[in-house]
Amino acid sequence: MQSSFTNLTFCIRTFGCQMNKHDSERIAGMFEGLGALQVDTIEEADIVAFMTCCVREAADTRLYGQVASLKNVPLRTDSPLRKRIVAVGGCIGQRDGEKLTKELDHLDVVFGTHNLGSLPHLVMAAIEEGGHHVEVLDAASSFPTELPTSREHDWAAWLPITIGCNNFCSYCIVPYVRGREKSRPLEDIVAEAERYVAAGVKEITLLGQNVNSYGRDLYGAPRFAQVLDALDGTGIERLRFATSHPKDLTDEVIGKFATLRSLMPALHLPVQSGSDAVLAAMNRRYTRAHYLELVRKLRDVVPDIALSTDIIVGFPGETAKDFENTYRLVDEVGYHQVFTFIYSKREGTPAASMEDTTPRETIQERFDRLVDLVQARAFEANQADVGAIVEVLVEGASKRDAGLLAGKSPKNQTVHAPVPVGKTASELAGTIVPVRINEAKTWYLAGEVVNDR
Repeated sequence: MQSSFTNLTFCIRTFGCQMNKHDSERIAGMFEGLGALQVDTIEEADIVAFMTCCVREAADTRLYGQVASLKNVPLRTDSPLRKRIVAVGGCIGQRDGEKLTKELDHLDVVFGTHNLGSLPHLVMAAIEEGGHHVEVLDAASSFPTELPTSREHDWAAWLPITIGCNNFCSYCIVPYVRGREKSRPLEDIVAEAERYVAAGVKEITLLGQNVNSYGRDLYGAPRFAQVLDALDGTGIERLRFATSHPKDLTDEVIGKFATLRSLMPALHLPVQSGSDAVLAAMNRRYTRAHYLELVRKLRDVVPDIALSTDIIVGFPGETAKDFENTYRLVDEVGYHQVFTFIYSKREGTPAASMEDTTPRETIQERFDRLVDLVQARAFEANQADVGAIVEVLVEGASKRDAGLLAGKSPKNQTVHAPVPVGKTASELAGTIVPVRINEAKTWYLAGEVVNDR
């Protein structure tokens, strides 16, 4: 009978937000610490863990399809197990719990968003005892950052500063599956960042469902600006954060883009809609005018800041005028990137009971029209960097061409450049190189390394 994780292999499939990606790195850290080996494919894996998202209906469909398909994937011939162990966690695990095992009878383990640390013993119980093993807690007793981690890249790290959410946007399931907002003590955040810097990490991304409200539960008022100051003081080269709720973005935080050496000139600021009526129905608690004023302030501080956003098309009751307001806002702001979604009903949220008689084809037409505008404005935004020398954090070789480097600019644009003579992409991965931009496309920049330091 298998009594440890030694000689076992595992793979993780991650859907959804950066918090899920961070949780997946923690799972990998636990499994590797127990002696298991991470592999790239399900075919090679004795244990398969799905980290799930339930923000949109398509995520449910995708999960069920992938888990169901594992019935037809044979276990590797030299596996020490009698059967592959399949686990589902993340937001769908938290929401559905034991229901998943009734609908997917070959599923072995279900765990929630609050108990990552339970996964190894749940998997071991499934190996030794068989049957279904489900553990879903109502709240977290500790932050997942207390668990070991195995990061995807040595030079980049996710660093959660809050978990949960108190906003209760009417369309969003996150507060129900991630729980109420809870902030980490500032000294813990700084200590973790200092460890990353000492280990050679070049870029830290602070995570939270709403980083701007950090500290309200601990200190009585938000202290996110102090977090940025403290992290800048650790010596980290690049600092980013996500996600930023417009209602809590303060002038103090905006000002940090001008004064902090490490804070990159890019911000994801989800607007969701350009219509005040729709924003009110969404319970977003800001107006179109307030949002545009934030954009003005940001560009007063950093004129070339790269803004990205999220937009939902087809929210219940959205009229043609409401959509036009959204369309005009996108055109006015000129985002570098927009994540566009057609509204997806999530049972258990207030919006799920809202009636809407808008034909699906009308919603699709609006969506397609908006996507065309997004692409045109993103192309225009990138043209400003043609001829500039951009500092690029190299991630490795391009997936499409091994002779090209791929990396990220300070404005979080993807940048491609030929690998310099005498170097390899793997050698340069994790370094920052200057690239002269010769061409700008909709979703990437292209150029050449001006020296190979």
